[in-house]
Amino acid sequence: MLQPSWSSPGAATFLDTVTTRDEARGLQLALRASAIVFVTMLTAIAAQISIPLPFTPVPFTLQPMIVLLGGAALGARLGMTSQILYLALGVAGLPVFAASATLPPGVARLFGPTGGYLMSYPFAAFLAGWLAESGFDRRYVTSVIAMAAGLAVVFAGGVLWLALVVQPSRGLAGALAAGFTPFVLADLLKLVVAAGIMPGLWWLRGRHEG
Repeated sequence: MLQPSWSSPGAATFLDTVTTRDEARGLQLALRASAIVFVTMLTAIAAQISIPLPFTPVPFTLQPMIVLLGGAALGARLGMTSQILYLALGVAGLPVFAASATLPPGVARLFGPTGGYLMSYPFAAFLAGWLAESGFDRRYVTSVIAMAAGLAVVFAGGVLWLALVVQPSRGLAGALAAGFTPFVLADLLKLVVAAGIMPGLWWLRGRHEG
């Protein structure tokens, strides 16, 4: 029988199904810490799959989907922790942010054109994880809703940062043209594919236990 998640009272995330069995508490802690680090590293790897676009300072990356999937698998607090760790590694100067000849390195990246997206990752992971803890990751339609909600947080953070900090003279319309319009269709296509991963994992888990 599943025990309550350490992410949220009474919650059951996918991570719970592989860490809340008969292991000693120390081993459970080690497995959860390893899961956090794993999602952090996946986020860093996804950042390296970066395609610069000539008409916007924001590159195309696979990071948002990893952020949302990680949040759904780990739960709200652990998913958020994985992204805080990712940002901390980048701020410390490790090469975890998207490689770029134009975007600033290290902590300065958070104040550049992509800073709003990066700083939204912990909150997007938290929201996706919170919805997953409510069972949204068990079925495809609700998984799409959970990931769309998290993606909305990413876009909101990125676009508002562009509008208010990076390019205030261009206003909200300019920020949408630079940070939303070029990416929304591709990200939605990625989302409808990625949203099937968590329900698929739950289905496989159920068959294994059955």
